[in-house]
Amino acid sequence: MSYLNIVRRRLLLLVLVVIGVSIVTFAISHMIPGDPARMMAGERASNELVAQMRAKLGLDRPLYEQYLTYAGDLLRGDLGISIRTQRPVADDILRFFPATIELALAAMIFAIVLGIPLGVISAVAKDRAIDQITRTLSVTGISTPAFWLGLLLIYLFYGRLEWLPGSGRLDSALTPPPFVTGFYTLDALFAGDGKAFVSAVQHLLLPALTLGFLHLGIVTRQIRSAMLEVLTEDYIRTAKASGLSRRRILFDHALRNALIPSVTMIGLAFGDLLYGAVLTETVYAWPGMGNYVVQSINALDFPAIMGFTVVASTAYVLLNLFVDLTYMLLDPQIRGVG
Repeated sequence: MSYLNIVRRRLLLLVLVVIGVSIVTFAISHMIPGDPARMMAGERASNELVAQMRAKLGLDRPLYEQYLTYAGDLLRGDLGISIRTQRPVADDILRFFPATIELALAAMIFAIVLGIPLGVISAVAKDRAIDQITRTLSVTGISTPAFWLGLLLIYLFYGRLEWLPGSGRLDSALTPPPFVTGFYTLDALFAGDGKAFVSAVQHLLLPALTLGFLHLGIVTRQIRSAMLEVLTEDYIRTAKASGLSRRRILFDHALRNALIPSVTMIGLAFGDLLYGAVLTETVYAWPGMGNYVVQSINALDFPAIMGFTVVASTAYVLLNLFVDLTYMLLDPQIRGVG
């Protein structure tokens, strides 16, 4: 299958996903009990004021008209105005999304840096003590609830040891670095602000560890499974018979080929991190998209909820496209087809 065909299929899928997600999210948002107009006007507001607010928000029109208006705005890149913040939803997403991406990247780096070596060690030492320990760690990571692990780490490293901060992205006494990427760690480096960089790293550690630990088990199990399969291949036995060193066989031949099927899993795991960050951001009061959408749900902020869902779904499909293209680059067998 050629690159062009993959891009076409993914773009078609992207259109279908955006349409489907927008419809489902719109329907679910309007099924939630409560009246956002009443919440904005206040509990003691008169019925006339609430009616005016409903008309201002367009909530007095039939649902199909509300959706058609929303879909038309969506085609123009207009995600609407947040009921809660009274700002364009697109501006809110640009403001909060970098924090979520920074957290997801840090968590993914943690999972990959530890998961790949653990998977290799577990495969090489199959059924030995180190393998049993690694497999237990993997199962623990997969099955541990994020909110429980987050609260435990806050209690230990913030409450008891007082080593790391327990919430936010930066110390309250410090000024955020000038916006360049939206990542406080990088922006602080670009600005030459050492104190802000250290503070940003310290605030990032616990949330990234919480989110990354859940995917550490996934990466470890995938690498272990792929390595066990590759180590039984004929070319590995040929490499051993040729007198190649164990290190060269493991890293130049086995691991390189084991990483090819793992690319898809790692890419999809990063997409899961964008959604999984909701709980982690809530526990650590991390000002990202997860925290933003939770507050929007509590306020029945329909435009914000739908905007987040559409953007996250679009990012997930685009990530799948990137993974498919990367897989074709790494696997010469697939690259040669079509």
